[in-house]
Amino acid sequence: MSEQLIIFDTTLRDGEQSPGASMTRDEKLRIARQLERLKVDVIEAGFAASSNGDFEAVKAIADVIKDSTICSLARANDRDIGRAAEALKGANRARIHTFIATSELHMEKKLRMTREQVLEQARLAVRFARNLCGDIEFSPEDGYRSDPDFLCRVLEAVIDEGATTLNIPDTVGYAIPELYGNFIRTLRERVPNSDKAIWSVHCHNDLGMAVANSLAGVKIGGARQVECTINGLGERAGNCSLEEVVMAVRTRRDHFGLDVRVDATQIVPASRMVAQTTGFVVQPNKAVVGANAFAHASGIHQDGVLKARDTYEIMRAEDVGWSANKIVLGKLSGRNAFKQRLQDLGVALESEAEINAAFLRFKDLADRKSEIFDEDILALVSDEESDQKTEHYRLLALSQRSEMGERPHASVAFAAGEVEHHAESDGNGPVDASIKAIESRLATGAELLLYSVNAITSGSTESQGEVTVRLQLGGRIVNGVGADPDIVVASAKAYLAALNKLHSKAERVAAQG
Repeated sequence: MSEQLIIFDTTLRDGEQSPGASMTRDEKLRIARQLERLKVDVIEAGFAASSNGDFEAVKAIADVIKDSTICSLARANDRDIGRAAEALKGANRARIHTFIATSELHMEKKLRMTREQVLEQARLAVRFARNLCGDIEFSPEDGYRSDPDFLCRVLEAVIDEGATTLNIPDTVGYAIPELYGNFIRTLRERVPNSDKAIWSVHCHNDLGMAVANSLAGVKIGGARQVECTINGLGERAGNCSLEEVVMAVRTRRDHFGLDVRVDATQIVPASRMVAQTTGFVVQPNKAVVGANAFAHASGIHQDGVLKARDTYEIMRAEDVGWSANKIVLGKLSGRNAFKQRLQDLGVALESEAEINAAFLRFKDLADRKSEIFDEDILALVSDEESDQKTEHYRLLALSQRSEMGERPHASVAFAAGEVEHHAESDGNGPVDASIKAIESRLATGAELLLYSVNAITSGSTESQGEVTVRLQLGGRIVNGVGADPDIVVASAKAYLAALNKLHSKAERVAAQG
């Protein structure tokens, strides 16, 4: 039998550290359910000590998810580790992932600690964690840029204290595949008790080599766990892409000789869910999950594929979950069919009142759009959850006028708390006019960093438009997402959604990169 490669998904922790990608408890839980359907081995659900919100999200996921190990990140101190253990109490299988920096640069400039102090803190942290949980992962932050002699001392010590997984991060995306693979192999050869732990890789994509580095760590270095995220989501240039690692190992099993437990048919649904939830749209030419991943424009390629698929395709689109958008419901569909589809999509609304409200939104959408797809349902439920939480800013009405040769004009009605506002403005286009109308009343001073439009479903001009707006104010960056068949309405929803996040004042503690 082949060895198994452990897939450790950190979309809900490291992926969430992308600027503006922070998620609510319910959004995290929905994605965790999809990761369970995907059959990832380990779900890093968050950083429990960073905030009460993240603690509650980790706890909720630990209580619900049964088929994957649930992990929480913790700095190498008793408070963080204790908080992680408390959040993980309900998990079938729990893991505490603790870390401390080991590179000279980080120890001197960030930690202001000596080598001996770092070594002792790592040792004590793993010892404390091991008394609370049987599965302990240790990461030397900025491990790839650490002195190998010192790093070997730390790794040997934490294995002696009970660490069961050793993760060697390329925290800043500095590695080159051959060098990184040999680095992992050298560590395994030099650490006397290396056979008592599983070795793991965690690579960032700053030089575009996160996947290549991870696979080199597996093939050359002998690592048997890869830390990755859906769509490669993550801060800066992102993390190693789960979908690319899984399909590389599967497609080139002749080279790697490893098995993965992942159900690849759930890759595309997971990709779409993460993209819609975070507002980070997948580029069309992204490997495996991009819209063009299995498209052939060249006549020569098209002819070859028609004659024999494997002339130009090394994977089948259906193997990773691509298919024609399935029409799941229409305006004649009943409430029970809608409720069942929510369950199939992993959406758990907490009360019958919430299901009824979501069903009314569905019927309203079905009157305007004849074909309703899974992506449409996820989008309207996201909107419904926002409404249920009585967001501070809410769009009430919008009308706009735009004709060639004339300056566009918009009239917007929206609520800010209990106060209803009406505003009008001209703009360079109807979207610009709508946003200017909102700002004319609120004067937030937020800087617009990104405006992006994406069709929720493909192949029809009837598709809902999904708009992502990224705002920055006072050093905080947030994303707002809005969906509607009318792209101007979707834009106003997205802008107000971003303002709601700025208004919430929710902060996250930066963790390991």
